[in-house]
Amino acid sequence: MMIPDLAFKPREPKVVQITDHLGQLIKEGALPAGARLPSIHALMRQFGVSKFTVVDALDRLKGQQLVQASQGRGYFVSRHSPQPDSDCLGQLLPQDFLSVSRRALIGEQVASRPGCGFLPADWLDDDSLRQALRQVSRQPHLRLAEYGDAAGYRPLRETLRARLAGLGMSLGTSQIVTTANTMQALDLLLRLLVRPGDAVLVDDPCYFNFHGILGLHGARVFSLPRGPNGPDMALLERWLKEEQPRLYLTSGLLHNPTSQSLSAAQAFTLLQLLSRWNCHLIEDDLYGDLLGEGMPRLASLGGSERVTYVSGFSKLLSANLRIGFVVASPALAASLAGLKQVCGGVTAEIGERVLTSLLRDGDYDRQVRRIRQRLYDAGERVDGWLLGLGCRLEFNGRCGLFRWVRLPDGVDGEVLTQAALADGIALAPGSLFTRGLQGRHYMRLNLAHTDHPELMARLGRLIATCREQASA
Repeated sequence: MMIPDLAFKPREPKVVQITDHLGQLIKEGALPAGARLPSIHALMRQFGVSKFTVVDALDRLKGQQLVQASQGRGYFVSRHSPQPDSDCLGQLLPQDFLSVSRRALIGEQVASRPGCGFLPADWLDDDSLRQALRQVSRQPHLRLAEYGDAAGYRPLRETLRARLAGLGMSLGTSQIVTTANTMQALDLLLRLLVRPGDAVLVDDPCYFNFHGILGLHGARVFSLPRGPNGPDMALLERWLKEEQPRLYLTSGLLHNPTSQSLSAAQAFTLLQLLSRWNCHLIEDDLYGDLLGEGMPRLASLGGSERVTYVSGFSKLLSANLRIGFVVASPALAASLAGLKQVCGGVTAEIGERVLTSLLRDGDYDRQVRRIRQRLYDAGERVDGWLLGLGCRLEFNGRCGLFRWVRLPDGVDGEVLTQAALADGIALAPGSLFTRGLQGRHYMRLNLAHTDHPELMARLGRLIATCREQASA
């Protein structure tokens, strides 16, 4: 059987190109099921490569179930090669407005995602990450055949302990437990701290996944309004007295979605109230590093017996290097490590070694400083554009990744989101973050993804169209 020639591309392994070339011919039917492939020597001559390269390519095709080897006869196209799969998962998932909006923020179906929660790839230091991966792969004691430590890679936890000491947290390494991401950390903590029917406080607005995960644990959720001056302390005190909530899930610095940060006085009052009514606090601190170095956290003010601290590196380092960690009291940290092991959630040591390298070599801190400055510059441009459209910025913070935007009068955030999605733009309407009707008047914007003149022009036209339709 004749195989079409292949023009090799530079800087891509030939074995990969040969595998892809033959695999595509099989999938398209140009090489039908049961067909015998040319001999290894014939393929060597045609592609001008070594026997090792050809055998490697054929082994890869076998691994993909596209070819089969017959002793003494050669290689044949599999008679049971995988057929093209029509993925119906999207049709089986919930199709309501908010579910579709959430999926658009993390999927790749749209070209622009100013509503998403992560940084663009070109804002991240890809070279440092790749270099750290190469360094780790050459380490002699990588333990590829073993599970990692249930509490996490000890050198990483020691590195985190030293960094947290700079934030005023005096801890033992045993109080730090790594997780696959911050949401896994919260899930494990809620298993230990909450029972069905327990009252739990969250901010309003808050990160949309908080309501979902608390619902899975059967909690009674109370949404505490959080405005430019922080949480509603009077309502908090009333609920603490009347509902006796088990815990409060919040952010002290650069709250998502508002980017509001508590002042020292607000943090002190909050911790006093929670301590008086024996309500535990879980501090979600994914974005605090964007505010500046050495900013104290609630955990550094309240101590690990009263505050459990959760953070991670998916937002400021790599969305795909999903490593989080928990700082807790010794007893809670031990229970967390045990639960993590029972659930099979032991984190991959390879990724934790990569993170350790990036932290110890200063790559993470250098990247955060660059991102902090770029966000500040982007914020000035985006803020001016928003004000020019008639939007309002009720939260005055100039730091952080997000802007919580009050849309112009007459513009419905859900209507705008639907119109934008039809135009290939994924927005995050306020309805995702708050259960109240006022959410339809708001929008969360990611500064890094919004700061593009063409995108801002398109969004400006969509907002103008929504205003005209509302007033017609």
